[in-house]
Amino acid sequence: MPDPTPGPDENPVENAPEPSAGTPDEQRAQDSGAGPREEAGPEGLTVDDILSTPQSTDAGSADAGAAAAEGEDPSAALAEERLEELRRLQAEFVNFKHRTAREKEQLRTFVTGDLLQALLPVFDDIDAARQAGDLSEGPFASIANKLEEILVRQGLSRIGAVGEKFDPTVHEAVLQQPTSQVEPDQVSMVLRSGFKIGERIVRPAQVAVAVAE
Repeated sequence: MPDPTPGPDENPVENAPEPSAGTPDEQRAQDSGAGPREEAGPEGLTVDDILSTPQSTDAGSADAGAAAAEGEDPSAALAEERLEELRRLQAEFVNFKHRTAREKEQLRTFVTGDLLQALLPVFDDIDAARQAGDLSEGPFASIANKLEEILVRQGLSRIGAVGEKFDPTVHEAVLQQPTSQVEPDQVSMVLRSGFKIGERIVRPAQVAVAVAE
């Protein structure tokens, strides 16, 4: 039976396989002490190449604008916002003031017009008494004059006078009168006075319209 113990001439180290030295590039990398190369991008660029690439002009401008926007003073923006709100409120107040003034004037005109409509029979009697000569003097003539003065101060005005151009919006033609004293289509006679308050016609005047003889 043979003895498995190696003899003096046999060296187990010499018989062991030598370790592989690798490729020449790997051997040079190991000799120079360099680590493994970084993985290249899809176009052959490494991470270092991408980071070292200079930024484009558009991207730089966008970053500068964002930095400027972030650097605005919040107090200045808030003050501008409050100033704009104050301007809007002032405009609304001015509009409200004007609208209130117009509504107040319209209300006064309608109230005075309603009061005048109730007094129309009194004015007709005053006009008839004047035409008859009964209010030329005396206490009743003074009362009639004061009443008209008060209503005139409130905006009352008479409609209808001889010689006026006939206007169907303020005159009510009752008859046509051939005459040469006034021009045709003019008022030749006032049968009943009309009244208005401001621009509101309370009652049109009843008149006779002149025609050529």
